Amino acid sequence: MILTLRLLLITFLLTFQQSFIYSQDKPNVVLIVMDNLGWGEIGAYGGGMLRGASTPRLDTLASEGLQLLNFNVEPQCTPSRSALMTGRHPIRSGTTKVVWGLPYGLVGWEQTMAELFSESGYATAMYGKWHLGDMPGRYPTDQGFDEWYGIANTTDESQYTSQPGFDSEVVEPPQIVQSIKGQTPRPVKEYNVETRRTIDAELTDRSVDFMERQVEADQPFFLYLPYTLAHLPTLPNPAFEGKSGNGTWADVLMEIDYNAGRVLDAIDDLDIRNNTIVIWMSENGPEEAPDWFGTAGYWRGHYFTALEGSLRTPCLIRWPGQVPAGVKTNAMVHMTDIMPTLANVAGYEVPSDRIIDGVDQMSLWSGESTESARQGFPVYNGDDMFAYKWRNFKIHYYEHESMFDKPKKHNFPRVHNLLRDPKELYGVHGGHETGAQNLTWVLPAITQEVIKFQQTLQEEPPILLGTPEPYSPSK
Repeated sequence: MILTLRLLLITFLLTFQQSFIYSQDKPNVVLIVMDNLGWGEIGAYGGGMLRGASTPRLDTLASEGLQLLNFNVEPQCTPSRSALMTGRHPIRSGTTKVVWGLPYGLVGWEQTMAELFSESGYATAMYGKWHLGDMPGRYPTDQGFDEWYGIANTTDESQYTSQPGFDSEVVEPPQIVQSIKGQTPRPVKEYNVETRRTIDAELTDRSVDFMERQVEADQPFFLYLPYTLAHLPTLPNPAFEGKSGNGTWADVLMEIDYNAGRVLDAIDDLDIRNNTIVIWMSENGPEEAPDWFGTAGYWRGHYFTALEGSLRTPCLIRWPGQVPAGVKTNAMVHMTDIMPTLANVAGYEVPSDRIIDGVDQMSLWSGESTESARQGFPVYNGDDMFAYKWRNFKIHYYEHESMFDKPKKHNFPRVHNLLRDPKELYGVHGGHETGAQNLTWVLPAITQEVIKFQQTLQEEPPILLGTPEPYSPSK
């Protein structure tokens, strides 16, 4: 009897302790997102000084938490940000590609991570690049953020006014804007090649100020900090111009590391390190454009393709006492997983009235498991499935080596073993290609997964690009 009571007491205390961890104080969440920073740029992933500038702050962050070696994104900016915010593959949301001058973005019916955090009692702020809609109803402050400072679209626009023949009567000069929930964003200043150099410093300043205000108010917060670097034009802040001695790209790498350090220092200065989840990641593979190209390091390829260099990006996660320090994993994580993984610890519920593709990876993050909660995912580039990644294998349905090439559909899918062939050079066509392993058994295995996914698109028809507001699903 006494033994039974003791066991019951121990079980209660363990359950209470776990509940206490997740409910005593909701953890703050700082989500830092780089733009087109390749897997091979920072020191922790094999870059750093080999790219012309060491990255001590980010390398330290990597050692303080979990380093994902198989973190996967979408091939383009808009779809990646859509997947991150909704936990859904962009093919469902009508956000599969980057467009210019067309109505686009997340319809109001979609529920963003910011809306879920807000409903759970968090203060929410975004400082940086949105790229999920530039019309009323689709701005960040229409989609769950209390405040926003940054740009609606892409950093390409900063070059407009300095390009030959620019006509401001036809195309309005791009603007850096500011907004709070319930208000229309107002222009603050022109976004050009000069303000492009200084915007990331401003985003850092505002992020620090936001955290200070929330700590003073004793309010849990969700800070979304999507920087504009290293997107082209990849220009450093004047304070970093020439600082590396190894050219513009290395100067930018120094600036990226410095800005991350400022945010991390502010977290320490505010004495909230132990109750703050920091996620630092890139939302796309490296630039390929001449003069601005980056590197995916161990992998091959650039964004706008289905190659590993496009899909795998750096991702570091720190949560002292909850996420073990100094751990690296090759377990597969997709950016749609971020939203459902944070649900339990932040106290919000994952929407149940729509298909959510992300899965809860907290067991992997916490070290409770060494296995991923997912086995694979489809790779869409635009509205077509270019590839499917499953376990350690990848099927390519298209030949597409560069964003500047026209995709060519394979007559027979190309299968790669990513452990043996990380550069995706020796894929098998029907088991007959020289140098390749015979992997035809993978074809029926992945085909089953593809069919299951396509069936979900029948169950819940995708939202189409250009869908006007208000939108409600037909089923």
